[in-house]
Amino acid sequence: MSFRKLQSVNPVPERDRSPFKDKEIPNTPLNPHLKYALFVFVFLSIWFFILFFWFPPTTKTTAFVQDDHLDPHDHSKLPVCDGSVSVYVYELPAKFNFGLLEDCRHLNIYTDMCPHVSNRGLGQPLVDMGSSWFATHQFIAEMIFHARVENHPCRTWDPNQATLFYIPFYGGLHASSKFREPDLALRDKLAIELSEHLMQQPWWERNHGRDHFLALGRTAWDFMRNDGATDFGANCLLNLPLVKNMSVLTVERHPWQGSNQHGIPYPSYFHPSTSTDMVMWQNRMRQSKRPHLFSFVGAPRTGVQKAAVRDEILKQCDESTRCHLLKCGRGASKCHNPIDVLGVMSGSQFCMQAPGDSFTRRSTFDSVLAGCIPVFFSPHTAYSQYAWFLPADTSKYSVYIAEENATRIRIEEELLKIPGEEVERMRSTVIDLIPTLTYGHPNATDIGFRDAVDVALAELSKQAQSSK
Repeated sequence: MSFRKLQSVNPVPERDRSPFKDKEIPNTPLNPHLKYALFVFVFLSIWFFILFFWFPPTTKTTAFVQDDHLDPHDHSKLPVCDGSVSVYVYELPAKFNFGLLEDCRHLNIYTDMCPHVSNRGLGQPLVDMGSSWFATHQFIAEMIFHARVENHPCRTWDPNQATLFYIPFYGGLHASSKFREPDLALRDKLAIELSEHLMQQPWWERNHGRDHFLALGRTAWDFMRNDGATDFGANCLLNLPLVKNMSVLTVERHPWQGSNQHGIPYPSYFHPSTSTDMVMWQNRMRQSKRPHLFSFVGAPRTGVQKAAVRDEILKQCDESTRCHLLKCGRGASKCHNPIDVLGVMSGSQFCMQAPGDSFTRRSTFDSVLAGCIPVFFSPHTAYSQYAWFLPADTSKYSVYIAEENATRIRIEEELLKIPGEEVERMRSTVIDLIPTLTYGHPNATDIGFRDAVDVALAELSKQAQSSK
């Protein structure tokens, strides 16, 4: 809050200080009753003045106080900790989290994860973009979530006071290190050991795990191996009976078998420490010039349905003068450069979000960060995934084109049908969503806005309370 400097006031000239200067005031004694009444009036006035200004009203305005005028999805206006959220963090044996990082070169069969697990999962700083920017890996949310909760104002060290119990298992990093492990027993070993460890904890028995939760940085498919189907490297973590009794946060939930699974945002590159950093970025995106009607950042895919949609988007974008295409491929690519990716998206009104290797994409959250309205081709890319984070009315922030229609219509023509004022309204909603889809910097205890971790903890706590 800023305050305007008070202007100096010229002193009143001596001759004008008293209108009665040249008049004689008679010295008439007051009636004793009137004198007493005047004394009482003055005394009470002074006392009221002290009470009103010295002791401000004590109405509490901290977390989750209900306001009838608040939009239930407008999380940025809801404060955070009032006692209804109190999260206890399990101190797990190192083999379940930090111990895995000792072999960071082999945490992913495709890439060396050592640069990505640095800075508690934020990755390498993007110095040219500012202190809030990092080259964050798309499958690292579990580490960032852990770091945020450890330093969160709603954390409690007393399990008796906890409404939630967080199990900081780096299951995604472990899973990606075992994708090519042919021995299923060895692939499942750590997940089973975690289950056995939790069964021995006294706080598990209190509610049979209904107030416990995991946060995983990979899709649910990587933890739900179906022994009767093609083996693509998944383990059995989410199929374990004990795990089915708790809540699981994951960047992509199973749309049909994930009743205890809740989608959380993929981490993007922006991790601000203050609300000032957040507001400055939002204002920059509101003012960004967007010469391109639409854009696509992505690569072709194999598989009949995925290939058809992506090939059509690539084809139409390449043929249009109104589309900006950033085509990705193996090896070095501008698609791996945050500056190039956000540059394309911040210069576009609409960003195509076709399903990738699975239904969801990190690119969805990159586009929101860039103030670019996402265009979805499957309801499972966002609508069935992130109910805690996105408005129920999907038309407020996105465009939907069914996959089966994508090859029959001209995307450019469909987007041009949307009135300009409607596009502005949608873009404003998208930019308003940035805070709650962002992971704040873990080192900040009070970032000044509600981020993705705050939203998840609030929803988990409500869920745990309702299940008692």
